[in-house]
Amino acid sequence: MKKLKIEKPKKNNDTVTRTIRISGKTFDKINELAEKHGLSFNCVINQIIEYGLKNLEE
Repeated sequence: MKKLKIEKPKKNNDTVTRTIRISGKTFDKINELAEKHGLSFNCVINQIIEYGLKNLEE
């Protein structure tokens, strides 16, 4: 499986606001990734979700 690569995304105005709950440990890891790459937390979350959906075994 291809590894996830965090990148600066193109602007996308097609968004939906939704509240989710994640563990503190996961939050910390994602926050570190966001800071390391100079991206927003939300941007990293979206990339992780897209990667997961593209690589989902059905």
